[in-house]
Amino acid sequence: MAVLETMFARQKVLIGVVHLEPLPGSPGWGRDAGAVLERAVADARALEQAGFDGLILENFGDVPFARRFAGRGAVAGLGAAGARVAEAVDLPLGVNVLRSDGQSAVAVAAAIGGRFIRVNVHTGVAVTDQGVIQGEAMKTMLSIRDMSPGLAVFADVFVKHAAPLGNISLEQSAKDAVERGLASALIVTGEATGSPAASEHLTRVKAAVPATPVLVGSGVTAETAGAVLREADGIIVGSAVMTSGRAANPIDLARAKAFVEAARG
Repeated sequence: MAVLETMFARQKVLIGVVHLEPLPGSPGWGRDAGAVLERAVADARALEQAGFDGLILENFGDVPFARRFAGRGAVAGLGAAGARVAEAVDLPLGVNVLRSDGQSAVAVAAAIGGRFIRVNVHTGVAVTDQGVIQGEAMKTMLSIRDMSPGLAVFADVFVKHAAPLGNISLEQSAKDAVERGLASALIVTGEATGSPAASEHLTRVKAAVPATPVLVGSGVTAETAGAVLREADGIIVGSAVMTSGRAANPIDLARAKAFVEAARG
């Protein structure tokens, strides 16, 4: 798809996730910013060395996540880590501010030269472990206009750890995110971090918005990567390339290389 080719110089893309350790203001903050930044750079370099096409930074260590504004500490920490990563690697960068803080993601991306953001609830309403989250597509798109024109929005459809509120179909949710929310790409996930997305959901979303790239954002392993990439336009992978296959662990270079080889093979 055009947006992926323009950004990554590939039609089928592999995006690795850098799970940041707890940032200032979060319950788990350890008051060692240097260690957080060093870990972020090491993970980013490992993903680049393994052959990934792009990276996305997430404040994954900030559990429990805020429902709306992630907080000044999260924004500052993501900005500091993103700036270091941008200097260390030569890959397109994305930002995901959990739980669904699109406006902060835009600000961080603008500061670090990011090319895309991920928004978990861009349009519609979802019941999540943070409570009820309403999409704020208009505010996010206005922030892009003001701070980072051309920034792409990768929006989740029926995002993991959540359930849509109201009687809306998967297809209509996908169409709303693209046609009314102006998302550049969509992401299909399983029910939770590390759980596979249903192949039927991927097929249905692609059929609903055939001109829009659709990526799989959870549960892909080295064993399934090749088959998934034949159907999807890209994969966003975290847990599968981390030590012991567990989210929030450091990137395991050997696992990351094996994943890329399996996906491309």
